[in-house]
Amino acid sequence: MLVAREYRSVMEARQALGDALDRAAMSSLFERIEWFESLHAHCFATTEARIFQALEGEHQAWLFLVAPRAGRVSALANWYSFDWGPVFLGPPDWTVRRRLVEVIAQNLLKDSAQVDLYPVTEASDLLLEAFRRAGWFGVRRPMGGRHILDLNGRSFEQYWAQRPGRLRTLISRKGRASRFTLSISDRLTDALWRDYVAVHERSWKQPEANLSFLRALAERESAAGTLRLGFARLEEQPVATQMWTVENGAALIHKLAHDQAFDGASPGSLLSHAMFAQAIDRDHVTTIDYGTGDNGYKTDWMERRETLYRLDFFNPRRASVWLPAARTAISALVG
Repeated sequence: MLVAREYRSVMEARQALGDALDRAAMSSLFERIEWFESLHAHCFATTEARIFQALEGEHQAWLFLVAPRAGRVSALANWYSFDWGPVFLGPPDWTVRRRLVEVIAQNLLKDSAQVDLYPVTEASDLLLEAFRRAGWFGVRRPMGGRHILDLNGRSFEQYWAQRPGRLRTLISRKGRASRFTLSISDRLTDALWRDYVAVHERSWKQPEANLSFLRALAERESAAGTLRLGFARLEEQPVATQMWTVENGAALIHKLAHDQAFDGASPGSLLSHAMFAQAIDRDHVTTIDYGTGDNGYKTDWMERRETLYRLDFFNPRRASVWLPAARTAISALVG
């Protein structure tokens, strides 16, 4: 028997889940209930959550969504999310999973005009087919990429020897003249967080709108021993910082920032060199994920690009979406 339920808060979903999406059960950071809890609390606090569960025997599918306005539903995700998709429990059966998502999509047809999902990677085919079978008009568009490094057993020395010559020359030249002290911590302290915020305030980055979310992430991962918080300092002054997590053989690069005043000395690149070296030779990761965004510098460090997709679904029963649907479809055709 196939059953679908909806929860209007992440707390309700957690109660229904028990420990099914806790850290011990889910290898991916982006599929854990604590990830969705924190993301909603710190980044979508004024936006209604709409969380769907579909069950069939020992199989479950969960879609974590938000409703930014009446008739519109979006993925509970933002620029911190490396990937978004249905969270599945039970044996990996593609046909059953598609059927579970399809019944959720049918429920969404009752009161929603549009659904937009981003960033989606592996789940794009399943989502597209399930929503279309449920009666939605769906459009898939590539929107950016995610840069990944597969180590395939290489040491840092072997990996580094295969980097572009311009990057190796830069690190060698800047390293010889460097006056920076590099450090990598796996425990967060108030002093380290003050240093982190100080670098962000002097960075080329836009002002960080959700520092509370990053602080909560750093605290959770520090408690779990998976945090890698790196700094380059000139004497006592922090001039570059990077927040990584390392778990289950994967290193995730969440945030980078550096003080613009020190651009010429490349503290961020020197810190990256140290962070990659530790992740590969000490943490023995098998992959490193630079997250979303097609920044040019990432291609020097990484070797594989994964396309990110945005999926837009339109309810054909609502005349108000016919024009937006046509425009979106044309946009997908012309790229």
